[in-house]
Amino acid sequence: MIITLDAAASENNVIGKDNRLLWSLPNDSKFFKNTTWGMPVIMGSKTLVSLNNTPLPGRFNIVITRHPEAIKANGELRISASLGEAVEVAKETDAKEVFVIGGGQIYKEAMPIADKIVLTRVHTTVEGDAFFPAFSENEWQLFSKMDFPVDEKHAFAYSFEVWVKK
Repeated sequence: MIITLDAAASENNVIGKDNRLLWSLPNDSKFFKNTTWGMPVIMGSKTLVSLNNTPLPGRFNIVITRHPEAIKANGELRISASLGEAVEVAKETDAKEVFVIGGGQIYKEAMPIADKIVLTRVHTTVEGDAFFPAFSENEWQLFSKMDFPVDEKHAFAYSFEVWVKK
């Protein structure tokens, strides 16, 4: 199974502050939805909270938590105690790929086992308290990149980047 990290991060790798995103990029939201649709997604419990405790529709949601009693599992949502367990649950779906969608600690833990990174690089520098882990071009190769300028719906320029592990 391909393990893909999917994130939007500023130039200084900030992904959020106070458990929320710091930008609104409608094209990124569409890109994320299209990329992850029908696939298993792994997230930490804070990411689930940032989604108003609502599983993402059209995806098999797996939440990693140390407090399973705080989350109500159902057909759209499974709970795991660790990243390794979450990956095993994802394998049960027979999907060819699983997407790790946050937050910062989950990305950091998943980076060593990831095969691919789908990154929306937001071309700004912001302050935050959640970060995407830095990665090296010695280990990762840029596979594709599409750049987008500021426009009436997007306050920041951004790029869709796909990185593959060497």
